[in-house]
This record gives sequence, C-alpha cells and structure tokens, in this order.
Amino acid sequence: MRLRISLALAGFLVASQAHALTCRDPAGFEKWLGDVRAEAIAQGISPAAVDAGLAGVTFDQGILRRDRGQGVFKQSFEQFAGRMVSAGRLRIGAAQLKKHAATLARIEQQFGVPGPVLVAIWGLETDYGAVRGNLPVIRSVATLAFDCRRTEMFQAHLFDALRIVAHGDLKPSDMRGAWAGEMGQTQFMPSSYVKYAVDFDGDGRADLLRSPADVLASTANYLKGHGWVRGGDWEPGSQNFEALRQWNKSQVYSRTVGYFASKLANGDTAANVSQ
Repeated sequence: MRLRISLALAGFLVASQAHALTCRDPAGFEKWLGDVRAEAIAQGISPAAVDAGLAGVTFDQGILRRDRGQGVFKQSFEQFAGRMVSAGRLRIGAAQLKKHAATLARIEQQFGVPGPVLVAIWGLETDYGAVRGNLPVIRSVATLAFDCRRTEMFQAHLFDALRIVAHGDLKPSDMRGAWAGEMGQTQFMPSSYVKYAVDFDGDGRADLLRSPADVLASTANYLKGHGWVRGGDWEPGSQNFEALRQWNKSQVYSRTVGYFASKLANGDTAANVSQ
C-alpha cells in the first residue's frame, strides 16, 4: 500500500510539474495558430501581413521556463541600483544627453518628459540600444498566448505584433527582442508599440530599433500617456513616479530609474548608492 501511495504521489508530482510548465498540449499549437490567423484577418489585419508574421512560428518551451523563473526584482533597491547604475552607464548616459540634446529638448517641449529620465530608461533597458535581445518576438508572444496563464494579454500582443507588420514599421525578421516579446531600444511590448510609438525623425515610420529620436520620443509618449506631469519631480509618491511604475510595476526598478535620472540631471557620474 505504501509503495502504491508513493508511486501515485510521484506520478502526481510529475504531472503537476508538467502542468506548471504548460497548461496545454503543445501538439495543439498548429491548430491554435490557424485559429489565430483567422481571428487576425477578421480583425482587419491584412492576410499578407498575417501570413508573413506567422510564417514558421513554433511553440517554444524555453519561453515558458523563463516566464516561470523570474526573480530579479527580489533584490533590494540598494542591490539592484548598485549593480545597474554603474560608473560606465553614467558616463555614457551623460554623453548621450549631450549628443541628443536638441532632440531631447524638442521631446520635452512636446511631451513634457525631461531628457535624463528618458536616457536613464534607455540605459537601464538596453545599454543605450546595445543589448536588445535576439529572440523572435512573434514566436515569444505566440507561445505565451498559447499558454493559459496570461492568454488574453499575450493574444492582444500577438495581434498587435501583426499590426506592426501590416503598418510597415518593422518586418517580422526585424522583430527580435527579450523573451517576453519586448523589443527595441527601450523594450516596448507590441501593444505599447502600436499605441505609443511615434515617428519623431520624420522618415515615415516609427522605428524603435534603429532611430534614437523615435525611441526617446515614443518612451516620452508612453509616460505622458500614463500620467506624466510636466515640470514635476519623480520621487516615490509623486504622480510621475506612478507613471514610471506603469513602465515597470516593480518599485525597485522605478526607484532605480529615478535615481539614475537624478544623477544624470545633476551631472553626477559617481556610482554610489546612498539611499
């Protein structure tokens, strides 16, 4: 009896672990993707864009493992900021402020968000565009949409990724980023890309992969759309801090953005976390 109970428990644990990794049978992914294609076309996305976007898309079990294994924001603010706000990032950030001063001034005039805040986000997200991730965005969001943990949210991202293709801002092969589908130099999710990306350099498309002007202006547009108040500070408890938290829900991350931005605004390139 004890042996049978032990075997049953072992079987239950294996099944539970498998269910924790994916709540649907990956064998059904192709059929599900066909349903997605039909729904995307029904939503008015061009069949050519849908076919281009979904061509070769497969289920990626590794994306679900990453989704289940997040833990970076268990660090304290001091630990996280001490690691992320380095002397090197501060020096490069100060140089980017000077290099893009005219563009940042125009952005602040239009959207109300100061340059140091935008450059801090840029530096923290991708080291000013140097480290953007190289995973196929459509495959990532399709995998997470197929999973039943956050299906509706990632289905919306999947349809919006196809809208980006249809609009002509990016080709499917260009859309590569982090494991959850974030892309571009400040890591926009597809739905945020569709809603907030702007063509600030005037070339006819919003390119958050290659155009710093589009990247910085789109980031400012996102913050403005989430309640950023022109001329306000970004200390915890302020309206602008809450706008930063809409960028990333983590208090630790939002405090780090604010800390980084304040050091840039003050011309401080010393990497010491004193808060």
